[in-house]
Amino acid sequence: MRAVPSIADLLERVLSWVGRAVEWLRLEGGLSHQILRIDVDHVPYVLRVLEPKVSAAGREIGNTRLAARTADAQVCAVLPGVPAIVLEFLPGRTLSAAEAGRPGVSPEPAEACLRLHAGPAFGDDFDIFAQRAELMEVCERHELPLPGGYPDASSTVDATRAEPAEWQLRAVAWLGDIALEADYDPDLTGQLAGAYFGAGPNPALRARVRLLHIASNVTWALWFTVHHGLLAAAHGEDPVGFDYEAEAAGEWGQARRALEDPGLGRLLATVTGRKPITPDE
Repeated sequence: MRAVPSIADLLERVLSWVGRAVEWLRLEGGLSHQILRIDVDHVPYVLRVLEPKVSAAGREIGNTRLAARTADAQVCAVLPGVPAIVLEFLPGRTLSAAEAGRPGVSPEPAEACLRLHAGPAFGDDFDIFAQRAELMEVCERHELPLPGGYPDASSTVDATRAEPAEWQLRAVAWLGDIALEADYDPDLTGQLAGAYFGAGPNPALRARVRLLHIASNVTWALWFTVHHGLLAAAHGEDPVGFDYEAEAAGEWGQARRALEDPGLGRLLATVTGRKPITPDE
């Protein structure tokens, strides 16, 4: 097994930093990846070291370069020989779910998405349902246990994929995932969609964003399950102190409640234009 480079080794691979005053500290929020703030002669940078067991590093770094052209931190360097990238440091703080839901905040991520989507396309398309299928294969290959009741919900999850081909599905998927991460309720999810698509998007589009919110919960529950299984096997315990198993259970609990909610039928009916099925029919 290849040894993990030390921090000192990583810093030496950025030739422009050699011989300069360099200080570093770990940043929270990297999950399976290492995220460091590096101060070089008092100029801050971010060093992101990817965990190859759970990351397609080349693809991720390539897409980060593309995102930097319009809406993201600038890429300062890609380290040779390791899956790591140096980024511009952007001062700020992570919003809590309560802060993200304050009046006037929800348009901001929509505006960032608009800038991002106006730029060059990423090197690969992201499909939340294809991601779920890929993670299912990983679980099967490594014999990782699925969350309780996960396979039983497959047909319901597949039903949330119904979509008119003409919709801007890439944007809808992004908005659904943002709504998930910000813990938005249906009203805030609708506001997010309105901020992206303009005043008064049609009800079907709002419903589609909410369905993608549910699909994101379903998929990320499996993502955390895979990370727990693979990182536990590799390291014995999670090296960053994050409870992937508990996060998987939380994501799946939210997804399961949404999938069992009678309102799901109305959302699907709004998207497809069909009459919702009632228990008497």
